[in-house]
Amino acid sequence: MQVAATSGVARILKAEGIPWVSTFPTCCVNNALGQEGIPMLMMRDERYAVAVADGMSRVTGGKKIGVCTVMGGTNPAGLQVAYGALAQAYEDSSPLLCITDGVPAGAGGNSRHDIAWGFEAVTKWIGQIDQPQRVPELMRRAFTYLRTGHRGPVLLTVPRNLGEYDEDEHPYTPVKGWKWAPDPDDVTAAVKALLAASSPLLYVGEGVFYADATAELLHLAELAQVPVLTTLKAKSAFPENHPLSLGVRGELAEDWLRKCDLLFAIGTSLSRGVFRHAIPDARHKTIVHCTVDEFDVNKTYKADYAVVGDAKLALQALVNELSSQTGGGIKRKQALIAEIRAGRERFMSRYRPLLESNDKPINPYRVYGDLMKAMDPHSSFVSPDSGNTRDQTTTVYQAVIPHGFLGWGNVSTLGFSLAAAMAAKLAYPERQCVNITGDAGVGYMLGNLEALVRHNIGVTTIHINNGGFSGYGPGFWGNGHDPYTCVVSDHSISDMSEAAKALGCYAEHVTEPSEILAALKRAFDENAHNRPAYLEFICCQYPVFGQWVTGEGTAH
Repeated sequence: MQVAATSGVARILKAEGIPWVSTFPTCCVNNALGQEGIPMLMMRDERYAVAVADGMSRVTGGKKIGVCTVMGGTNPAGLQVAYGALAQAYEDSSPLLCITDGVPAGAGGNSRHDIAWGFEAVTKWIGQIDQPQRVPELMRRAFTYLRTGHRGPVLLTVPRNLGEYDEDEHPYTPVKGWKWAPDPDDVTAAVKALLAASSPLLYVGEGVFYADATAELLHLAELAQVPVLTTLKAKSAFPENHPLSLGVRGELAEDWLRKCDLLFAIGTSLSRGVFRHAIPDARHKTIVHCTVDEFDVNKTYKADYAVVGDAKLALQALVNELSSQTGGGIKRKQALIAEIRAGRERFMSRYRPLLESNDKPINPYRVYGDLMKAMDPHSSFVSPDSGNTRDQTTTVYQAVIPHGFLGWGNVSTLGFSLAAAMAAKLAYPERQCVNITGDAGVGYMLGNLEALVRHNIGVTTIHINNGGFSGYGPGFWGNGHDPYTCVVSDHSISDMSEAAKALGCYAEHVTEPSEILAALKRAFDENAHNRPAYLEFICCQYPVFGQWVTGEGTAH
């Protein structure tokens, strides 16, 4: 049976179980998607079309691949706008598929912008469909790269009016993805090193999500009686109410990073960066690096032991080997658990009064404290924007279920939190989904609130309005690092809640701490009827949060 190339792409997406495609028009495959009955989520710009697809891949650990379409070809303005979002997905290893118009045969070389060359730096792979019968081949390769090995975004180009191909002659079978187990000798050596350590630490990255290995991680931690610290992107991979949890950042994390004599990294690249810990005094620690990507091994730190393979298969092998070497695991370490509990209490004693603060303007921590009271932690999702909302929530918000919190930020594009919450609501419709943003992030997401209204996606946006960008000017924290470019219009002049209301959201602003819980309840009630809500809290500037360990031993 003859089928147009674009229809072939659409049918293959259906075969791969893609539930919807996010877009900002136009793109040559969009009409075919509509004709094949694939729902399209039309956003207000290309960057958000990519971001929502990115969010779907992240919040499901790649079980559902996010797909988006943007304008490309000989007029690649849409693809250029999408570049930043693809860069973020690439840096954060998120496996999304972006489909764009290709340059027709004979039309190349007429512009300065070359799609393939321009996007090689921010994609795992670029496929250019140049003949209609190659649609199944290149779609098969795309999903192979999306589901196998180190994850990352894939860009696929399809020229307009490419023609037809015979589906019977060029059939398509959905791709399952492949994974590999580590060398058993490496597993044995790693477990021996773990058992020989006097103060070991498990340091866990988002690779555990993509391997669907959170249960295996919990099993290993309990079997070995080893504390667990997660990266920003892995927050919620390990329940933070667990006696062995050290959270993500702050004094408790710093203490264990300093005192551990063995650091067992699982599912993280151990790369250096702004929003992650360095390993202090690394040359005097034993480092075990468990990763799916050999590129990570010995990249930043010397690996004394490497366990290369899928995190789920690796953790299963580690559990079995540890059970074998210990005769069923290590007895519960009451002294260790008491030490962690005491450290957590010291850490939280600094923030607990802020979570209950009655100060005006509202302390942002009071908003987070009441948010944790208002939501069921076992049936909710939270994602903050980059900046102080990220830093503050990752300090105090307790995530207890996998994908109950989405942290991100290696290459942060402001406004992503709304896309993440939107994707989470589509992936987990039974959950209460919330995104938290500040004054800078609002400007990036405001227009896309209309898309949530149009698509009846009931999420709540919390706007921490403190009248400034996160650089801040002088205050109790010092001079501020960007005092000349931080002040924005006062709420009395620019009422963002009124703007959100005009776009069709339920919206209100809150000035009284005592009104926070009631406002959250009203917003959640609106969400239950598939209406997005926007809550603007008039807050003080309070750039206080748990620190990252940087360099060889400093915290910031």
